[in-house]
Amino acid sequence: MEKIDETSSLIAGSKVSGTRVYNPQSEHIGEIQDVMIDKAAGKVVYAIMSFGGFLGIGQDYRPLPWQLLKYDTSLGGYVVDVSKSDLEKAPAYPADATPQWGDRTYESRLHDYYGVGPYWI
Repeated sequence: MEKIDETSSLIAGSKVSGTRVYNPQSEHIGEIQDVMIDKAAGKVVYAIMSFGGFLGIGQDYRPLPWQLLKYDTSLGGYVVDVSKSDLEKAPAYPADATPQWGDRTYESRLHDYYGVGPYWI
């Protein structure tokens, strides 16, 4: 049986990793490295986007609340309406670190920064 990892409305998490992220001007700004899923609700709540650096060196990760991302079929990637300067100042962590997942204070700062409500309410 053929493995189906994408339909018109569904995509496997393994295919999301590596998907390009664009700003509204269709400029490539990063890639999705991973997603964080709320185990109880079964919903994706964060996209972990690589940002900055050169050839993977000096690259940081920006956790983006999932509701900020909109898939654009013409680009074959996600569009995030956040300026480069706002992304540069956004909460981030080095690629070799682990953020404070599960700490509501940490996660609230992420949601507050982007002006979106937390997923757990």
